[in-house]
Amino acid sequence: MNSELRELPVEERIKLVEELWDSIASDQKTLPLTEEQKAELDRRLEAYKADGNRGRLASESISEIRRKL
Repeated sequence: MNSELRELPVEERIKLVEELWDSIASDQKTLPLTEEQKAELDRRLEAYKADGNRGRLASESISEIRRKL
């Protein structure tokens, strides 16, 4: 199968990867979190509650990145 995939144009391979990723993302609830992941999420939530900083809009971050390029 690997050789068959390599014969596809790059655009088609990218489309396949996107479709595969989307199918994984739609099934994400079936993947259990590890204890380490749960602990990290709890840590981040507590840090957010303590700080209260909501961050900034994605558009602001993207604009800043573009200015730096």
